[in-house]
Amino acid sequence: MPAKKQFNGSADEVEAAFYDAISRADLDAFMDLWADDEEIVCIHPGSSRQVGHAAIRASWETIFDRGNVHIQATQLHATHNLLTAVHSVIEQIHRPNETLPDVHILATNVYLKTPQGWRITMHHASVAAGKAPLDLFKASVLH
Repeated sequence: MPAKKQFNGSADEVEAAFYDAISRADLDAFMDLWADDEEIVCIHPGSSRQVGHAAIRASWETIFDRGNVHIQATQLHATHNLLTAVHSVIEQIHRPNETLPDVHILATNVYLKTPQGWRITMHHASVAAGKAPLDLFKASVLH
């Protein structure tokens, strides 16, 4: 495995880089964001669990072979401590010229603070029926 680039951004910045790499179908940049640990996990909607760099890389290579995917992560709910961050997001997927049924993607991204900076250790995405729920934090008005 080639040496990973140093990335000293916050967990939030790693998440932004994660979705940016997906939107560009940049597999090398995408894999640079994962922790060095071989116990990293990725679960795609309706798919089996991928464990380790080789399996995760192969699964995303198959996805990227079909072209880039524009995913906008919204409605972030995050918990952080000194060494870990857990982000729960709703993924809005935009693929030109595709008609998708009325579904939304729920995703959990787990980040770990490593000597090389924050890195992703788990991405778990699943399909949920219907429209994405209203963002109650944005919809509420405080007086």
